[in-house]
Amino acid sequence: MKVIKPRSGEHGCRTPEEALAVMRSMATRWSDEHIAATLNRMGLPTGQGKTWTAHRVSSVRMVNDIRAYRSAHKEGEWLTMSEAAAKLGVNNHRIRRLIKEGLLPAEQVVARAPYQIRASHLLDQRVIDAVARTDRPCQVFSENQISMFSST
Repeated sequence: MKVIKPRSGEHGCRTPEEALAVMRSMATRWSDEHIAATLNRMGLPTGQGKTWTAHRVSSVRMVNDIRAYRSAHKEGEWLTMSEAAAKLGVNNHRIRRLIKEGLLPAEQVVARAPYQIRASHLLDQRVIDAVARTDRPCQVFSENQISMFSST
């Protein structure tokens, strides 16, 4: 009996096409860690049925010629929720509430992916007013803080 040996790279452990599509859409704006977390939240396993790690995402990207995110080339047009929170001097929960209330526009590449926020949207007066309204004493933005927003 003759058995045909699989060629190099041929095996039954293929990355699901849906996972590859998520990687392609997220790769230019998000790190491998963010992509792995998103794939895991979506319940998409690797080709071998395992959970995703940054290393596994990186390997699959290289094999499938998917360009990587390069933080050094980030222009500052898009911010993560944490970056937006830091610029406004609030926490992530506050940013999430502003997004949910429709005051701060945000995008997700795919459902359950991290939010992306345009830096310019932080300058919207409605956002500034909403951030200023807290149970704490009234917060007023200094000239320095306002110029910091516009520099991004």
